[in-house]
This record gives sequence, structure tokens and C-alpha cells, in this order.
Amino acid sequence: MITRIRDFVITKQDWIFSVVSYDLGEGELKCLLRYIPDKRGERVSERGRYRKLSFYESYEFLRKHCPEYVKGVHAVPKGDIKEILRPEEWLPLIAEHEEKARTIFELLGKHAPKERIGITGSFLCGLNGEKSDLDFVIYGLKNFNLVRAVIEDALEGGLLTEIKEGVWKQIYEKRNPELSYEDFVAHERRKRNRGAIGNSYFDILYVRDREEIKQLDMRNYKRGERAGYGKITAEVKDASFSFDSPAIYELDQPEINKVLSFTHTYAGQALEGEKIEARGVIERTKYETRLVVGTTREAKGEWIRSLSLLNASRCKEDG
Repeated sequence: MITRIRDFVITKQDWIFSVVSYDLGEGELKCLLRYIPDKRGERVSERGRYRKLSFYESYEFLRKHCPEYVKGVHAVPKGDIKEILRPEEWLPLIAEHEEKARTIFELLGKHAPKERIGITGSFLCGLNGEKSDLDFVIYGLKNFNLVRAVIEDALEGGLLTEIKEGVWKQIYEKRNPELSYEDFVAHERRKRNRGAIGNSYFDILYVRDREEIKQLDMRNYKRGERAGYGKITAEVKDASFSFDSPAIYELDQPEINKVLSFTHTYAGQALEGEKIEARGVIERTKYETRLVVGTTREAKGEWIRSLSLLNASRCKEDG
């Protein structure tokens, strides 16, 4: 039973969890409870009627009904899992009856191997509604960067449409980051991982392929000794896995070796060679000292911003 981030699992209780970390060979999976069976629930699939839980509702529910699952994140024993929903296996089936999913799948599949493309979120669970966003998964760094270029070309060629201002504001309000609206959108537009089709917007999410999983540094998944909050300005030495979870930014800085981001807001936030400003919790291990962003759900008081990007944007505006 090997899972990856973006997979979903269904337990013996028919609870549906999203997987939020790679399988590190432990007896439990790090997950987040997303849907529970509910006869009055607003989401319906072949599995029955479900209710979607917010982040805080999921913790309240598990503390009441299964407190042994609550260990910082939701730790689901592998023995309690009865089904794994894998994005790459379900997308071809979903695309057969979901026109928007099919359109994007066909577009991306002309340039990247179709077996390396999946879909996650509510569509993967069969619990999507009319207003559900489409979350595509791309396996492998080479494929992910290729697909980002495809999306950029499709936007320029009119095959896809840019996200409208009103939608950007909804995304900003949902994320509620420690960045101004203008700075948030400047970073997001550059990531080239979003677009719109009709009235729906979609994004693409990176997941390591099997070979890249072998490169996992287990130290990034083990907590260090917390040493309070810190803010740094540093140059990014390597941003190869900046779209991963956690997002990894290797630094050229004497005190702090890297920045890890556990919130999707700051994935893909900076490029190699750029100067960043970051604030988060300093963690020390016997191997390194790092700055961790996204230590809480809201990541209040924590951020990553590319000073290089913002300075270039402002110079362009000033003419």
C-alpha cells in the first residue's frame, strides 16, 4: 500500500481523507479528513451522500469520534484503509463524462504522457458540484514544467482563458495570506499553473514520480527543535522542488540552510537565483537550521515573497 500526496483514501468507516504527505514507510498515513457520510449531506456520489468538512470541523469530528487519529495532522492507520483513490487511475474514467475535465486532459495529454496526469479533489471522490474547481495532478518534474509551458501557450493562443479579477479576489480571500493582494497575484500569475475554462478555473499540482520519490530527504519530514520566529533575506540556491509538499527552497545563507513551506500558498514562490524575504519558525536539527513556513493552517505572521519579482514588477510599472 504505497500512496502519494494528492491521493485520497477511504477508511472502514467510509470516511474520505486526502493524503497530505508521501508514504514514508510508517504504519500510518498523514492525511486530512475531507468528507463523512451524512444522510443530509450536500454531496452525492455512487458511494452515497456525504458532507464536506472544513479544516476545523474535521479536527472536531475526529477528536469526538476517533481521537487516536489526531496527532498534529490526521494519522490514519494503514490497516483502517479499505480503498485508495489514485488520481492517475481515475482521470480517464472521469473525463468520459465530465466535459471540462476531458478538454483539459486532452490538451495536456498531447504534450505529456497521459498516464502521468491525474485529477484530485472532489472530482476524484465523485463528490464534485457545478461550481467545483478542477485540480489536476502532474507526476514528475519534467512533465510538470512541460505542462506549465503548455498552459502558458494555450492562454496566449486563446484555447484557455485567464482567470478573471473576481476569481483572483476569491482565491485571495480564501487563502488570506500575509501578502498584499497585488503581491499575491503577481506571484500567482508567474507560476503558470492556473487557467480557466468556461466558468470554472483549474490548477495543476506537482507530485513526485517514482524515481523522484527515491530522492526524498527524510529530514524534511521530521520536526526539529523550534527556536522561535525569524525573518530572513536570502538568495535561493535551488528551487527544483518548490512546487512539492513541503515546498523546498535551498538557500545561499550562512545561518539558515533552507526554507520549507507546508502551505500551498507559497509553493513555487521563487526561482533559483532570486532574493527572497521569508518569515516563519526556525527549526534546528543535528543536520541543519531551517525556516519553516506554514506551521499553522492560516500561516499568520509567516510568508515567502520574491523580492526580485516584486522589484522587477514595480520597475516595469514605473516605466
